[in-house]
Amino acid sequence: MPIENVVINDDELTFPPGFNVAVSFIDRHLSEGRADKVAVRSTRGDVSYAQLAAEVNRCANLLCGLGIARGERVLMVVKDCAEFFYIFWGAIKAGIIPVPLNTLLRAKDYAYIIENSQCACLVYSPEYAGEVNAALALVETRPAHVLVVEGEGTTLTGLMALENDQFRAVAASPVDECFWLYSSGSTGAPKGAVHLHRDMVVTSHFYGVKTVGMREDDIFFSVAKLFFAYGLGNGMTFPLWVGGTAVLLDTRPTPESTFEIIERFKPTLFFGVPTLYASQLSALESAQPDLSSIRLCVSAGEGLPADVFRRWQERTGLVILDGIGSTEALHIFIGNRIGQYKPGSSGHLVPGYDAKILDENEHEQPCGEPGRLVIKGQSIAKYYWRNPEKTAEAMRGEWFNTGDTYYRDDEGYFFYCGRSDDMLKVGGIWCSPFEIEATLIEHPAILEAAVVGRTDGEGLIKPEAWIVLADGVRASDELEADLLKFCKMKMAPYKYPRHFHFVDDLPKTATGKIQRFRLRADEV
Repeated sequence: MPIENVVINDDELTFPPGFNVAVSFIDRHLSEGRADKVAVRSTRGDVSYAQLAAEVNRCANLLCGLGIARGERVLMVVKDCAEFFYIFWGAIKAGIIPVPLNTLLRAKDYAYIIENSQCACLVYSPEYAGEVNAALALVETRPAHVLVVEGEGTTLTGLMALENDQFRAVAASPVDECFWLYSSGSTGAPKGAVHLHRDMVVTSHFYGVKTVGMREDDIFFSVAKLFFAYGLGNGMTFPLWVGGTAVLLDTRPTPESTFEIIERFKPTLFFGVPTLYASQLSALESAQPDLSSIRLCVSAGEGLPADVFRRWQERTGLVILDGIGSTEALHIFIGNRIGQYKPGSSGHLVPGYDAKILDENEHEQPCGEPGRLVIKGQSIAKYYWRNPEKTAEAMRGEWFNTGDTYYRDDEGYFFYCGRSDDMLKVGGIWCSPFEIEATLIEHPAILEAAVVGRTDGEGLIKPEAWIVLADGVRASDELEADLLKFCKMKMAPYKYPRHFHFVDDLPKTATGKIQRFRLRADEV
């Protein structure tokens, strides 16, 4: 049965029989005349749509040739590069589940996901060999196949070069399982959000086209990495949906590196996070990069402070459209848009989504009253892999509990009030205070530790640690420096505490639970 493309009639998406999403995002560009157009750009060179399709097919053939069966998982610890596209879409085309992972994680995190996912294959960029190999040493059952993307010896790219560049997509359906993204939970244990074939079409159409107004002539540059749901859309699915061009940065984004990429590749759409916008504003005090190619900026990952919005607009003349999304919803479901934005707000509902703000009795709150935000839309993950308790807690029928507290004003704008639990969002990525605390108390100088979020001078949330020292240990600048080094060595680098408070005791309930609300209010 031939696999055709999606039919779009206004806001109705009709999926054909046998629908495999790789056809819509990869194959159709050849028949639509984009074979020679650049699909992906980076400092390593350009990749055309024809080259992209051929390499995706080679990867699909390779994965099938390794004996990886339909529905089995391929974990990806892969930097932002063209090979990420090849593996992701090659797997989907073959009916295999790609699972991009946060490249900032440590060995223990990878070990947990390897075992939790029961993956058949693990592919990694050589830069992450240390953590990946350490993780493999921790697991009881290794994946059947472990491949490094490039380098010496047997590599993914070397094996792909031996494969045929033709592959017919495996017939699927819009509600078949397609790919996973892991999201951290309130206990710090990652949860595998299972997404379907239709989900990337839904976010690309309703947010990318209908809300942002992206076009075929757009050049997309996202500082959020491809492993991150926000970055996966900005840097891959959005440009591929409209036939645009994606610009990739395979190193850590800094004001200097992002300005260099903007000047070199002239993106028209820039997708950032509040932390970077604040850093770029500081750099713009002395730097004068050419940002004239950009027609629109987008922000998500955490709330964009109104002051950062205003200063960015004054400095660059550009508007930042802030929004809220999640790993489970795949991308932004509430967002500002051109001609309809309000500084400090998350914006209005994106077409195709619905939302309710509920009190503790599940009743809808009136305008201006905060409550728990729940949403509904076709891009929401089907369930959490091997986690029925968290699935039942978050996914209630058609509605998804975001865990965020919001209120809506009388103009329909949504305003973020904070998390419903103690999770922290740092640099646009969720992290658990429990993980940071557990790391801190591994240090011999620390008896007890508690971590809360503290708003910095830019209005962004950063981890702050409250510490009870072991007997005989005194607080000092040298100890703080040692604790910082210890945290950065043991955890993903964005998770380290920005400030340390040394106290005699931590406030606790009668049952011994730390009262974090008192720490946030400095009631110690």
